[in-house]
This record gives sequence, C-alpha cells and structure tokens, in this order.
Amino acid sequence: MAKAGNIPVNSFLPTEQRLAVTRRRHPAFPRGPAVLVRLIKHLNRRVHDDANAALKAFGINHAQYNLLMMLYGTEDHALHPSELAEAAGEKAANITRLTNELCEKGLIERAASEDDRRKLVLTLAPAGLALIEALLPSISDLLKEQTRSMSTREQAELERLLKKFLDGFDRRR
Repeated sequence: MAKAGNIPVNSFLPTEQRLAVTRRRHPAFPRGPAVLVRLIKHLNRRVHDDANAALKAFGINHAQYNLLMMLYGTEDHALHPSELAEAAGEKAANITRLTNELCEKGLIERAASEDDRRKLVLTLAPAGLALIEALLPSISDLLKEQTRSMSTREQAELERLLKKFLDGFDRRR
C-alpha cells in the first residue's frame, strides 16, 4: 500500500470520493450497494495482481492457475470445457484460449470423452500436476498473507455474507 509520510493511503478512497460526488448529483443513488460492488471489484483486481506476481516464477498467470486448480480439485483431474468454464467463472471463448495455452505448455491434455465421443475432456497432465504441487506452498502463503488482517472468525463471517450476496444473484435467474 502506498504511504503519504507514515500514514497509509487508502487505495479505495478515490472511489469513495467519486461515490460522494455521484450521491451529491443524484441523492437516490444507493451508496451502500455501490460501495460493496466496487469493493469486490477493487479486491478482485488486487487479488489478481498479487496472484500474477506470485505465479510469474512458475510461468503461468492467474487465469491459467484457476483452470489448473479446478482440474486439480476433481477426483479424476478432468472436466468438460463447459464444466471448467462454469467452475472457473470464465466465458467459453476465454476457456478455449486458456486451454490452448495450457495444452501448448503440456500442463493439460484434451481427449474425446469415453461417454460421448462428440465431447472433449480436459485432463490435468503429469506436468500440470507437478506444477500445482510445486506452487501450492507459495500460493498458500499468499492466501494467508492476503487475509492476515482478519481473524478466522471474521473470514468465516465474510464467507457467509459473500455467499448470501451470491445467492441473491442466483435467485434472480
């Protein structure tokens, strides 16, 4: 975090100031929900940037890491592209690009599904498994560092609240 003298500069402060101007211009604008949504976006960017910095030494980026971890988190290390897109929160076009990159690096493999030859199955390759096992200690340390300002109880409460927030989106469908 940047500092002005010995005082940390709140990187979210400019956003809060813009929200105040918006509220002054349009008093009915819902500040609370806007702050929450913008905080999530701000945090997402910071998490993404931190992860990219940590993963650079391993030759992958955050989006590629997410796909590898979704495969790693399945019993057989395999998913159909549509399942992988859903699990990783990526659009289908981005999944194609990312999986092409991971195949070129020898980290995942594509094969026809045994159940339906028209479908593809993406599987974690031995090199991908080795990479994940090599990077997990660094990523575990990063995750602990990113959440160090919160107690275990606070983390559990934030998880509960974010799931509740997500549930609100799911109920709109």
